[in-house]
Amino acid sequence: MRYISTRGGMSPKKFSKILLGGLAPDGGLTMPETYPALGPAELETLRGMSYQQLAFEILSRFADDIPAADLRSMIARTYTAGSFQSEEITPLKTLEPGLHILRLSNGPTLAFKDIAMQLLGNLFEYALEKKDEELNILGATSGDTGPSAEYAMRGKRGIRVFMLSPQGKMSRFQTAQMFSLQDPNIFNIAVRGVFDDCQDIVKAVSNDYAFKQRYRIGTVNSINWARISAQIVYYFKGYFAATRSNAEQVSFAVPSGNFGNICAGHVARMMGLPIRRLILATNENEVLDEFFRTGCYRPRGASETVDTSSPSMDISKASNFERFIFDLTGRDAAKVKELWQAVDNGAAFDLAGTPLWEKVKDFGFVSGTGNHAARIAIIRKIRDQYGVLVDPHTADGLKVGLGHREAGVPLICLETALPVKFSESIIEAIGHEPARPAGYENLESLPQRYVVMNADSDAVKAFIVEKVQAS
Repeated sequence: MRYISTRGGMSPKKFSKILLGGLAPDGGLTMPETYPALGPAELETLRGMSYQQLAFEILSRFADDIPAADLRSMIARTYTAGSFQSEEITPLKTLEPGLHILRLSNGPTLAFKDIAMQLLGNLFEYALEKKDEELNILGATSGDTGPSAEYAMRGKRGIRVFMLSPQGKMSRFQTAQMFSLQDPNIFNIAVRGVFDDCQDIVKAVSNDYAFKQRYRIGTVNSINWARISAQIVYYFKGYFAATRSNAEQVSFAVPSGNFGNICAGHVARMMGLPIRRLILATNENEVLDEFFRTGCYRPRGASETVDTSSPSMDISKASNFERFIFDLTGRDAAKVKELWQAVDNGAAFDLAGTPLWEKVKDFGFVSGTGNHAARIAIIRKIRDQYGVLVDPHTADGLKVGLGHREAGVPLICLETALPVKFSESIIEAIGHEPARPAGYENLESLPQRYVVMNADSDAVKAFIVEKVQAS
């Protein structure tokens, strides 16, 4: 398996060569040259496997330059009942026949991103030990990537984490999860701005190739292909749990901000998983919904990005969307480069009325949006009707998913985080605090360690240099 860039400017590389990086040298995103194809016989073999076995079967197809014994060992260390509170790792919760929630949020930081990030920590440490090198991870978070990355990388040999977050835009719980960490290899930077400002800084630093090489800059955002490949696994696991035979189709409802989670579902579908629909749910920041409704992809600036009660989706530039457009164009890198030159210059592109727009329906996407009143109503309804409490992002997914539900097609809604991370909305919906897992009782009162900066990539680079030279 070799990897190329969505913009065509990178010679094919093995998985280990792209693992530690973020953007390709030409500013594009790395993609496998082809997707592994799984026919009926292969799917039948995968059905009934444990999460660990399934993860190996999927990931070994993407990371075929890592010795099988080493990959199995990393997977076994990552996906344990101790870390994820269940032997199943991602258990399926059935609300009623044909309606399910895939529980993805029982990892160390109570968010779905732990599924990929815990593996990424072990993959990074493994690769760095092989090369006897260090890595400075630069990331951006709207709320869940940051804690997941920091908890996965804390104490890892040869790794420092520099995490950017929008000042005052995350929930108090999410902020405390990150800022209360005192590990010397973790650095939190609160940026005066919105998530997209943070993401733009990560891209700007990653595009400074000389700086990136000199200071060994890597990324854990979902622009890192290893994140996407690890998330593909739970689509297979959820499908097998919700069906009895591989003749059945299912639909997945996916809360979506940066297009990483649903991109993994897109890849699973391309590999042959019988997915009828990928139901993309946004909040009031509806950039992705607008595209799938109209064909126009129009990223917004900071002034147009709305602060919402599902803050992890307060994103107006979806980095991973470029991967889907690459597939939509038939992997035409020149076309993708042309489209993203417009995006990178602050413009939009519109595919309506073009042959590409006619092809979108072939990929199974439908979409919709949620808003504050709807998510509060859904949280209350799901609690009252099924005795299950969901967080605001999962509520967006349920609201949109139920709107696109089809008779006879199981609907699986992907859980985003545990409700405790968004107490204010939960109190509004049901009148009291959600339950807190053990160990999180006084999280917000712990001492916090972070710095505040303007949205300035040069200032962030200077901060990285200072901390690297001081250690």
